[in-house]
Amino acid sequence: MFTSSSAADNRHSGTPVTTTTPSFIKIVALSLLSLSLFFLFKHFSFDATSTTPNPTTSLQERQLPFFPATTNTKTTTSTVPFSPPLPPIPRKPGAVVERTGIVDKTGAMTEDFMVGEFDESLIESVVVNVSDPDNNEKLEIDKVVRIEKFRVCDSSMSEYIPCLDNGEAISRLNSSEKLEKYKRNCPKDGKGLDCLVPRPKDYKLHIPWPKSRDEVWYDNIPHTNLVEDKEGQILISRQGDKYIFPDGRTQFIHGAKEYLDQISKMVPEIAFGKRTRVALDIGCGIASFGAYLMEQNVTTLSIAPKDIHNNQIQFALERGVPAMVASLATRRLPYPSQAFDLIHCSICRINWTRDDGVSLLEINRMLRAGGYFIWAAQPVYEHEGNLLEQWREMEDLTSRMCWELVEKEGYIAIWQKPLNNSFYLNRDSGVQPSLCDTNNNPDNVWYVNLGPCISHLPDNGYRANVTSWPARLHYPPDRLFSIKMDADKSRKEIYKADSTYWKDIVSGYVNVFHLKDLGMRNVMDMRAGYGGFAAALLDLEVDCWVMNVVPISGPNTLPLIYDRGLIGVMHDWCEPFDTYPRTYDMLNAVALFSAEQKRCSITNIILEMDRILRPGGRAYIRDTTSVIYQLQEIARAMGWVTFLFDSDEGPYSTWKLLTCEKRL
Repeated sequence: MFTSSSAADNRHSGTPVTTTTPSFIKIVALSLLSLSLFFLFKHFSFDATSTTPNPTTSLQERQLPFFPATTNTKTTTSTVPFSPPLPPIPRKPGAVVERTGIVDKTGAMTEDFMVGEFDESLIESVVVNVSDPDNNEKLEIDKVVRIEKFRVCDSSMSEYIPCLDNGEAISRLNSSEKLEKYKRNCPKDGKGLDCLVPRPKDYKLHIPWPKSRDEVWYDNIPHTNLVEDKEGQILISRQGDKYIFPDGRTQFIHGAKEYLDQISKMVPEIAFGKRTRVALDIGCGIASFGAYLMEQNVTTLSIAPKDIHNNQIQFALERGVPAMVASLATRRLPYPSQAFDLIHCSICRINWTRDDGVSLLEINRMLRAGGYFIWAAQPVYEHEGNLLEQWREMEDLTSRMCWELVEKEGYIAIWQKPLNNSFYLNRDSGVQPSLCDTNNNPDNVWYVNLGPCISHLPDNGYRANVTSWPARLHYPPDRLFSIKMDADKSRKEIYKADSTYWKDIVSGYVNVFHLKDLGMRNVMDMRAGYGGFAAALLDLEVDCWVMNVVPISGPNTLPLIYDRGLIGVMHDWCEPFDTYPRTYDMLNAVALFSAEQKRCSITNIILEMDRILRPGGRAYIRDTTSVIYQLQEIARAMGWVTFLFDSDEGPYSTWKLLTCEKRL
């Protein structure tokens, strides 16, 4: 406090100093003014804690759209990563709008208007939209149809694949010459699965990868027919409570590793893990070719029919190797054109030259321009009798298809597909097979019959000029611009935004749900889009592989998925999927049910999910509240343990996340 000079003199002289009356009045006035301002500010301000996130909330929690509210164990304060917005300030009672009217085309308000007829349903919709959000959620829950607990199917159905085990349809087939019995013959409406497929007695949680590559539990696949039939080839042996796969010595005399080394030495340009990222193994046995290629950063889709060795694909999936039940019969395989960098067939028992070579022409459709076809079989090295005739027929057909035999050594022959159409156009006139009609879309694969023609290669070089791995995982592929979709110029931006979005989502799953600790090896994205979910799992080093399913009801993005170096399949979720029961550890379904509910029964879809999900597996379902509560009811009726989470927009959002556990 400042004082006058006389006061200072008195203080030094020892005379007592007293505060003057005017100074006292100023102090009191200033104090009263400060208190008044404090209470005024407190009265008119909002509570900042209602809109500000808790500073202890981690970055991952704030970015995860479906992160639940959690409780801080160190304090009594609840941590809510995303608070709902403040409600609007209520209008004071008695407030009256002084003037009403409409705004004309000049922007001025006028009272010169006429009231016509109105639709009462519009008023009802407005009332619903502005009603209390809590009441809206209650209305959605009230709409849920209560479901009784599902029964368990008969024990004979423990390996049931609905579209391949349809005895009624198979019995009506007149011929097996063209592998008709291996085609999809799905149950008719009303005759589909209505119960829970049982697991074998003493079933155990699967052995984690990579140990599962070499051994699996006997009780999970209690069938010895493959062991008994292939024992001489050292395919599988049983030791106690496990099956053992000895060093990949299946079709490969010296083991899978030596076999792959031999291929690399024969044609170094194949460059596993760089130029060659995606492969197809036909007639795969138990998928040792694909299992050992994983060490070289190659994802191999292994396929085989459900034939007399009817559990080979089940063994492959139990091992944790990408596989699917499929066969070259009378229809195209459900994979896009120019999908695979390499296609392999070792002792696959396929007559490639039958019916004008339709099977090999299907291989040509799926093989990327400049890609390689590897055939390891007896006719390659034994040129006697029928075997010599088979080899000559194969040489003749491949030369007419403009394939180049680049290397032949021992029992292995390797061909390369041409890079463009000029090779086909320079053939002599009348040479068969001819080029397909221009209206024959090579990416149209769902229930399309095989044809004896060569699929066109794009004149613009699309599909052949993909970048090497791993750059191709995020580089926007050229085929992005050939897909039929609404967007045009913004496609690259949408593609990149999709990748960013999924990386944020999966990062949250990894941190919140501890995804890396769950042993999720076989993963399926049921509505894959651009494959962003699978790419994010790779980026975050989750040790799994993903089957990217593109539903036929949406845009065909499957070619893009393969261009990224991922695998996938076209499918209609109104029908069952061609895989054995208990073959996937994790199912991801985003907006699947809201998109398909007008076409399919959502109960049938989720029952199919239960069939293919392993005990101990998880399902992550993101969808609108209009279906999510019904899905939760169905999941509980199947015995799944469910958890419901709000979106990042808060509890009043129209989207929610339903996580489900199928416990053993």
